[in-house]
Amino acid sequence: MRRLLLLPLLTILLGAAPPPPAAPRRIVSLTLGADQYLLALADRGQIAALTNFARDPQMSAVAAAARSVPITRGGAEEVLALRPDLVIATPGRRRETMAQLRGRSIATLDLVPAESYAEIRAQVRMVAAAVGHPERGTALIARMDAALARIPRDAGHRATAAYYQRRGYLTGTGTLVDDLMHRVGLTNLAARLGKPALARVGLEEMARARPDYLIVETATDQVTDQGIELLHHPLLGTIPRLKLPEAWTVCGGPAYVLAADSLARQLRRRGR
Repeated sequence: MRRLLLLPLLTILLGAAPPPPAAPRRIVSLTLGADQYLLALADRGQIAALTNFARDPQMSAVAAAARSVPITRGGAEEVLALRPDLVIATPGRRRETMAQLRGRSIATLDLVPAESYAEIRAQVRMVAAAVGHPERGTALIARMDAALARIPRDAGHRATAAYYQRRGYLTGTGTLVDDLMHRVGLTNLAARLGKPALARVGLEEMARARPDYLIVETATDQVTDQGIELLHHPLLGTIPRLKLPEAWTVCGGPAYVLAADSLARQLRRRGR
């Protein structure tokens, strides 16, 4: 009986445990990566707005899921009118908007573009905690890990590949695309050529380099401008191609798993 009487006194003396922070009720995304994370981790009712690219299937990996969610162009007045209590943005972007948020009761979360799967996993945990659903982050990581474990790490057999974009831009090492290549057993041509994260590589140089594969965006199948026309030049005609939607690689997120699986499947079909 004496122990029971002492419990309330101990609670008063030691102090009750503080309640957990309330989950944000109105979240605004100002980056495509956050669009992916929010649709996977937050309640729909928590999302006040996604980016204005969220519904664009060429840019967004979650375009279909975003159709019923409000969007914003990200201007300061527009964001403030949404009455957010959490804004997720990329550092250095939307500077005017973010400056207007300072001094207000609005939490902000900086989301640096992920350049590897390890960084994506870390961001899943970070966003899940920020939106008040850490258990969903743990579950999402488990699903992604399981899916990636089923993808052969040697599908490319160390063949050389070049992620070649319109106007002749080559994606280099230390990037999300480079991480994807290594994931499926490909070697990035940019490493062999000593190119930085993004470099302009002309047709002649690419033809001389003779990669085993060109990785191109699916939207470049049709020639709609001179930038895409370069990718259809006869000098590149004999190099086999692997194709990925730009929406899966433009930023880090759960779509990384889709990109890795697609590359591995294409490589298996080609007998690599």
